[in-house]
Amino acid sequence: MEELKERIRREGRNLGRGILKVDSFINHQVDPVLTMAVGQELALRFQDGSITKVVTAEISGIAPAFTTALALGVPVVYARKSKPITMPEEVYRETAPSHTKLKMVELFISPEVLGPEDRVLVVDDFLASGRTIDALVRLVGRAGAELVGIGAVIEKLFEGGRKRLEELGVPIEAVVTITDMSNGQISFAD
Repeated sequence: MEELKERIRREGRNLGRGILKVDSFINHQVDPVLTMAVGQELALRFQDGSITKVVTAEISGIAPAFTTALALGVPVVYARKSKPITMPEEVYRETAPSHTKLKMVELFISPEVLGPEDRVLVVDDFLASGRTIDALVRLVGRAGAELVGIGAVIEKLFEGGRKRLEELGVPIEAVVTITDMSNGQISFAD
């Protein structure tokens, strides 16, 4: 998606250590037109998956997951990073390391919103090491739901997340793929 690549070139900042700052249009401030286009692109790539739910992690994954779910006509479920009192006592819980927070985060999903009848597409803003997405996949498994695909807005191929997740045997799609961020540059796959 050329529009997304251009925004990354123009506004993205390579902070080193594999961190790409896209706060001006994806992570802190969200460009709704671009995010709708991303959601439509991901939905197009997974349109044949008979998906019943899109699952993501709070908070940066919500916008692209929402627009993907909207385009697919299904609900979006986001894993909470803290358990509210409105959740039942027994919940699905996993942990994952946060690349930008430099700590482990907990992820919670209520069994009231995800279960064995669901066919799930996991969507996140980044596919980097794959650890957050792997935690979401484990939550889907705990719910007894079927994982049918993984989608990301931006993949950082050099961090190995795709390789880690390929053993799941489901399609993995990224709207744009970055192959290298060394020497302050950002290089995209064709």
